[in-house]
Amino acid sequence: MRFRVLSALCLALWCAVGAASAENLLDVYKLAVSNDPLVREAEANLMAAREARPQALSALLPQLNLNGTRSDRDSDGTNAFFDFTTGSQRSIPQQSASDSNSFSLQLTQTIFRWDQWIGLQQAQKIIAQAEIEYTDVVHELMRRVARTYFLVLGAEDALESEQANRESIARQLEQAEKRFEVGLIAITDVQEAQAAYDQAVAADIEARRALAIARENLREIVGVDIANLARPAADMELVPPSPADPDQWVREALDQNLLLVASRLGADIARDEIRARRAGHLPTLDLVASRNEFDQSSTQVNPDPLTGQPLTSSSEIDQSTDTISLQLSVPLFSGGFTSSRVREAVYQHRAAKERAERIARETERETRDAYLGVISEISRIKALKQALASSQAALEATEAGFEVGTRTTVDVLGSRRNLLNARTNYLSARYSYILNVLRLKRAAGTLSQADIETFSRIMVSE
Repeated sequence: MRFRVLSALCLALWCAVGAASAENLLDVYKLAVSNDPLVREAEANLMAAREARPQALSALLPQLNLNGTRSDRDSDGTNAFFDFTTGSQRSIPQQSASDSNSFSLQLTQTIFRWDQWIGLQQAQKIIAQAEIEYTDVVHELMRRVARTYFLVLGAEDALESEQANRESIARQLEQAEKRFEVGLIAITDVQEAQAAYDQAVAADIEARRALAIARENLREIVGVDIANLARPAADMELVPPSPADPDQWVREALDQNLLLVASRLGADIARDEIRARRAGHLPTLDLVASRNEFDQSSTQVNPDPLTGQPLTSSSEIDQSTDTISLQLSVPLFSGGFTSSRVREAVYQHRAAKERAERIARETERETRDAYLGVISEISRIKALKQALASSQAALEATEAGFEVGTRTTVDVLGSRRNLLNARTNYLSARYSYILNVLRLKRAAGTLSQADIETFSRIMVSE
């Protein structure tokens, strides 16, 4: 409850200052850690998995049980007999009453149950697997936050480009109309500018919708709306992977990738389950100590067989019994149930091994792809930066040609669209570079919050 109150206060403070400052990638990630349902779900699953060890250990510790019974019994009836003194058949009432108390205290200590020792070993591996899976969920959150963060920035870039395109086409349309009025251009130029403007308006509407969806996706993760996001600085350094050897990255990933390590632990747990189920064929030995207390008092009324007069008798029992025993149980035949469970565990172990092999191959592919992604994005960013400069120069030349009549409205609109596309692609490649770096480190199992902090330091508010 205290954590939820503090979290609510933090969110309130964040909302109060959110409009005044831009949130960088680290700020958004910290919000996601506190508010993302997937992380909270994984944390709860981890806490549940940690209970596996005390549960497995409890089976090896003494088991103490106390049982008690209290009973009262009353009986009424008649008893028919032949009275020799009178020579006739007679019947007299017959009554009995008794009450009893019994208590049993039993202590059982396992001496040999192989499946319980295997269960304790399994519990340790189950906890280790759960902790690794939780860490992987946190790493996946870093990737999800970064991906959604840059999707928002990309949508903002696209909207900014579409707005700039619409405004420039609107000016182009206005110029075309004026030039047409004085007879400098044909009506077709005006119509082409009008068609381009109408398409720009539609593209602007679609870009606004895409930005709204991207912001909603981010809000789904962090729990609040974020109005302003920081952007990577223009002079962001492009650092290639170190070491510059994809095979070494693959070897590191095959040793440290969290999903792969967790799947291998899953195969070990499945192998232990085979051993535990085979223990169903083994004998078990338990030490059992018990103390039983029993007391009973009873009263009974019966007729005298000679005189027929009622005779009352009573009895008292007070008994204590202490027992210490070794209980040996040897399974002989269970109808094939134990053997079937062993075969089931064997197949499950086989499936777990194949799953680990599948994840290993996926990890290698993902690592190589991420490595190549970082390398290619560095080259792509440099090329797109040059393409952006070239597109700017081409637009200026086309506009100058339009002023002297050597270029048409279509040429100007095309050059302007090329410039906007070059700008959008250049910014998108910068985001992809960061995402590929994070993807490579996650595949190698070395991703940490420090990587988020590193990229957050190069972000600036606009």
